[in-house]
Amino acid sequence: MTASRTGALAPKDYKSDLHPIWCPGCGDFGVLSALYKALSMCGLDPEQTVIVSGIGCSSRLPGFVATYGFHGVHGRALPTATGVKMARPDLHVIAVGGDGDGYSIGGGHLPHCARRNPDITYLVMNNSTYGLTKGQVSPTSTLPLVSANAEIDPKRWRTTPYGMAEEPIDPIAQAIAWDVSFVARGFSYQPNQLANLIAAAIEHRGFALVDTFSPCPTFNQHQTDGFYKERTYALPDDYDPTDRARAFALACEADRFALGVIYRHDDKPSATDEQRWLREHLTGRGSLERLLARFAYDR
Repeated sequence: MTASRTGALAPKDYKSDLHPIWCPGCGDFGVLSALYKALSMCGLDPEQTVIVSGIGCSSRLPGFVATYGFHGVHGRALPTATGVKMARPDLHVIAVGGDGDGYSIGGGHLPHCARRNPDITYLVMNNSTYGLTKGQVSPTSTLPLVSANAEIDPKRWRTTPYGMAEEPIDPIAQAIAWDVSFVARGFSYQPNQLANLIAAAIEHRGFALVDTFSPCPTFNQHQTDGFYKERTYALPDDYDPTDRARAFALACEADRFALGVIYRHDDKPSATDEQRWLREHLTGRGSLERLLARFAYDR
């Protein structure tokens, strides 16, 4: 590895020896590039950084980064990442995955991660489809994509050849409702802005969600890069992300999507801080030292 002029590692230094095998044009390339840059901006030591994933195209990402990585089971990136952080608070922990992995199979972990507020960053590559298993609808697939009035042939969706009538979820609105302490949205075709968002999420004390529009050119020809370029806009400089009501109203906009830090609750204690306080102050009955002493082996 080589040091940059600032003494930190350059983005290229975080690349592993594995070459990404995503489809040509996949938005995840932009997310990976932004992550390299964000790791460099934060000056993270690769040997003190862990990236955890579940299952899916996007969950291959830990293999492409020269940090420690853990490729777990479907939908379980958040509890695994939380466990790593609670066991080793000194490590930087980043969880990654897709909309199917994070918002469907693993969706039940989100509200509980929000209330525990572990000091981890969750990067979701949202392409509104299950790409790895050849294009089933996902929780964020929009109705025009899969209904009887679909703009593309519903038969392309192999598990729903007659379309689907279920409303998509809004992960940003849900995260704000659950009081996730840092909520941002990026776009993989704007990697510089996305790198700044990821860096801010890493530096945030608490649970940080960065939902990223990451188009799948192979199985989702509706929500393409052009689709999001027409509908996204950057938040103005004077936007106040601590205004929760304003953030929720922003998240509920139906026809256009704000990019940037949409909501943050910096005063919310992190799980790491709470655990440290408990260990320092509750030293009587039930202290960690007394608990461990009960299991001491007496020769």
